[in-house]
Amino acid sequence: MILAGDVGGTKVHLALYDFSEGKLNRARDKQYPAKDYSGLEEIVREFLGTDRVSAACFGVPGPVRDGRLRLTNLPWTLDSRELAKNLVIDHVFLINDLEANGYGVAELGPDQIYTLSDGDASQIGNRGLIAAGTGLGEGILAWNGRIHVPYPSEGGHTDFGPRNEEEIELLRFLQRKYSGRVSYERVVSGMGLTNIYEFLRDSRGMEEPKWLAEKITEAHDPNSVITEMALSAKSEICSKALDMMVSIYGAEAGNLALKVLSVGGLYVGGGIAPKILEKLKDGTFIKAFQDKGRLSQLLINMPVRVILDSGSALMGAAAYAEARAAELSGVSPRAASVAHHA
Repeated sequence: MILAGDVGGTKVHLALYDFSEGKLNRARDKQYPAKDYSGLEEIVREFLGTDRVSAACFGVPGPVRDGRLRLTNLPWTLDSRELAKNLVIDHVFLINDLEANGYGVAELGPDQIYTLSDGDASQIGNRGLIAAGTGLGEGILAWNGRIHVPYPSEGGHTDFGPRNEEEIELLRFLQRKYSGRVSYERVVSGMGLTNIYEFLRDSRGMEEPKWLAEKITEAHDPNSVITEMALSAKSEICSKALDMMVSIYGAEAGNLALKVLSVGGLYVGGGIAPKILEKLKDGTFIKAFQDKGRLSQLLINMPVRVILDSGSALMGAAAYAEARAAELSGVSPRAASVAHHA
């Protein structure tokens, strides 16, 4: 068995995998609220119980250096060697969560992807991956002539670049709120949607009906209320907030596509995209994605695909754990499952 984990700012999603006919097979999985635990080790112990695993890989938010990482949104420090020793697992790997998502792309079936724009599917080359959730992740899948190799980036933390008067006003509003610099993550993410909503209410004077204010105040997650009211067209301010976020999301996806020259396609991952798929389909995202002046045609030719399965980072972590552990130990459960079946 292989243990895979997706460690987010708010929750930790763990899963156990084995292989059948060379394909990943999820045995069981569970999500844990991160803030209720002292660290990752405690969650893993609770999840595994008496189960034994040969290898584990955790996709984590942020840059991993020499198997170590200090989380930005949680007071945890993770170390792959300590985890391996304390949990008695032979091989433990920590990789960036977008890298894990990148490895997951290769494991996805056609029913786990929705194509927003066909582009020219015959093109072969680099791919881009952008994923808005609690934060904004960006990654590169570099084509080496044989396979796509995922590389992490911290592109979500680059400077927010407004494109029109309204977005310039939004930038000024957020500069006041955050006392200075504003990154894309402050605009395109869960908190981003709330930020845009507050801007429309406080700066643009859009009406916030009393029932909506109460609903948002009572909600555990204000973003889900704003999203729900926008998608059901029950609130003008919520619709406008979602529209602005999706447009900026598309624009930044286009920026990433230009930087990595993702002729092999741009993938939209993360927790937000599947929830707002109907909104993504209405053209707002693609219009902003392709609006790149003299290079617009380059982006029109790039396929844009939404990852519908929120477990793709888990699948990627499992695939990575298996492949790396097989390199180190010479034993490949994936290869064995094909040989066994044959």
